[in-house]
Amino acid sequence: MNMSVLKCLPGLVFFFNSATILKAQEHPKLDAFFKKMAETRQFSGNVLVAENGKVVFRGSYGYADFVTHQPNRADISFPIASISKTITATAVLQLAEKGKLTVNDPVSRHLSGFPYAVTIRQLLSHTSGLPPYNAFFKSALAKDPKRIFTNTDFLPAVMQEKPALIYEPGSSGNYDNVNYLVLALIIEKLSGKSYPAYIQEHILKPAGMTHTRFMPLSDQFNTDTLRHYAFPHLYRGLFDEAPVRSNTIPYVRDYWRTFAVVGFGEYISTVDDLLRYDQALYENRLLKPQTLKQSFDVVRLNDGKPQPQLFGLGWEIEADSSHGKAVYHSGAATGLSSVLIRNIDKHQTVILFDNCHFNAHETGDLAMKILNGESIPLPKYSIAREYGIALQKNGADAARTLLKELMRDTVRYQLSESEMNQLGYDFLGTSNPYHMPERQLYAQALETFQLNTEFFPASWNAYDSYGEALLKAGQADKAAEMYKRSIELNPDNKGGKKALEEILEKKKNGNR
Repeated sequence: MNMSVLKCLPGLVFFFNSATILKAQEHPKLDAFFKKMAETRQFSGNVLVAENGKVVFRGSYGYADFVTHQPNRADISFPIASISKTITATAVLQLAEKGKLTVNDPVSRHLSGFPYAVTIRQLLSHTSGLPPYNAFFKSALAKDPKRIFTNTDFLPAVMQEKPALIYEPGSSGNYDNVNYLVLALIIEKLSGKSYPAYIQEHILKPAGMTHTRFMPLSDQFNTDTLRHYAFPHLYRGLFDEAPVRSNTIPYVRDYWRTFAVVGFGEYISTVDDLLRYDQALYENRLLKPQTLKQSFDVVRLNDGKPQPQLFGLGWEIEADSSHGKAVYHSGAATGLSSVLIRNIDKHQTVILFDNCHFNAHETGDLAMKILNGESIPLPKYSIAREYGIALQKNGADAARTLLKELMRDTVRYQLSESEMNQLGYDFLGTSNPYHMPERQLYAQALETFQLNTEFFPASWNAYDSYGEALLKAGQADKAAEMYKRSIELNPDNKGGKKALEEILEKKKNGNR
């Protein structure tokens, strides 16, 4: 019952503004790729591709605000989310160059009372083993659910709560915002300036980033009055025709109002300003060459193995080096993703954001491949998405008719088992991470899962998912049949075996 993460797929509404394509003729293959991405409703945002500091492709697609239909434009600002971590890391490495710290320093040397044997290097590379920041505020939040937590509250909470580490520092790796919250505290302690003031003076100003500004997530998700701004949007499922603004979701607003902590995702910028940042790094206006080289080397764990996610000091290193060494950082927020990819061997840069999909890194990687001459198949429309919308609006018979028609058009449409599976779970309503009103459309879910077993009869997962849906719909006998078929195809399906045993046990006891 694997559910792929496809929660932010586009609906029928999309917008392509060819007037915002500048210099597209310099790279027709990138032009064709992003046009098709927009047409097939897989991209809504801005993209900039540069080589040796020169822009070779730029494009804007979709809406900055799907409610007012304000289009994305080349100069529009967007949340860069965790790309902000590279800015934090740059600030820390600047302080190292000034002799105020070394990356091997224990955090306790700079933050008195910090109780864990964690180093600055481990924070930068996500190998500290610290639990998420929520764990440190758990008791205080229980006492006062309306309390707002800031970075100032963190160190006292650490010393009071001291939850157990996830693992011994340096023995493993897991990406977590808490590491960069602690780094922001160190920046403030050693510089004598507030975190945003230091970043403004020592990074944004020397890089010429005049359109980049600090905006805490608590503000990003609690305002709708910004102009020239790409609002994050969320498609709840494959059968939704239109997205909702993320800042209209109460759970999202309340979460970031409560946790007003910073250091890991608070900047909004433009693709051109991020190019200025990129060029400032290349030209060593922010850090020395040897420091940058160190930050682009994969950190080794205590046992000598590479950090599992291939993190250096603030940057992640691409596993694929067929076109040269590339480093990157992606960013994600509720309803938005972004990425900055830097091929440091070839001085190539890809910058993009998408304000209603979660696949910016994957899209950016494809753009980098095209830039380097690889042949990439043009995107196709999702049959699962079109079918799901028709099923919800027009019923099973009309949806099946449409499905047969689309399947004949293999040039423009593709059928994906994982997308059909995800569509079934969207109808089933089993995943609701944003605490939105429940949607449990069992009839549509069963229809979708059944179709998936027809299209992919050799897939154990298709039968397993159909069995789960049948069980939730109260059809235990038929669910048992599906689980049996799934186990026949995959004898190692432990989840299916457990579900089948429970069904048979209830049947044996006369409790269906």
